[in-house]
Amino acid sequence: MIPMDVSSPLSSDERRALTALTEDLRRIFGSGFHALAAYGLDSPVPSPRLVHAIALVERLTFADLTRCAPLVPGWHRASLAVPLILEREEFLRTLDVFPLEYGDIVARHVLIAGSDIFSTARVNPADVRRACELAAKSHLIHLREGYLEAGGDSQATSRLIAASAASFRALLANIARLADDREDDVAVTAERQMNVPSTVVREVLAAGAGNASSIAEPSALFSRYIDAVERVWEFVDTWRARA
Repeated sequence: MIPMDVSSPLSSDERRALTALTEDLRRIFGSGFHALAAYGLDSPVPSPRLVHAIALVERLTFADLTRCAPLVPGWHRASLAVPLILEREEFLRTLDVFPLEYGDIVARHVLIAGSDIFSTARVNPADVRRACELAAKSHLIHLREGYLEAGGDSQATSRLIAASAASFRALLANIARLADDREDDVAVTAERQMNVPSTVVREVLAAGAGNASSIAEPSALFSRYIDAVERVWEFVDTWRARA
């Protein structure tokens, strides 16, 4: 089962900005406003960050979008990303379509206002497994194609590793959640679950954190990286047999 409502810290300025966003949305949607939650707060991002939020409403029309549009510059000035605004039933009925994206919101959100619909939502593990398999295979194909495009150039290979690191982290985190593994260190879970060396995971993630230029042998790391992603795909591809 996916863990619910794992709180992440918000600064006082961020809470004030989200409270103001709530007031804006209540003016626009009135009694049709159901909930606002912040999400993605534990993702590694540069400072200052843009805070992401999801709003659930009863009905979303073009007229509502028109009323929201002039408020966007103010939201940006308050370091808020444009909120994801969805109809409540739309969100619940598409949990199977976006199991990773919505599942992450369900698992890791901070309720700002309204009823906590997110904590009662359920994502089917079979949908998560299927989405993880697609993400793993897509990541592997992307790496293979990117390496060919790099043409053996070390700097281009380093940039490819760095650019793909965030997606790799997200993939490993989603698979850990599928396996109901509460370990915060994705390198540890990758080694325990999939026999992927934690050193490879940490090297790739370090490159993504801005240390790409420090990779001593990009091709050697890339070879280990490809092998790791192949193991990840094989693990999630056969997940049904272990479920």
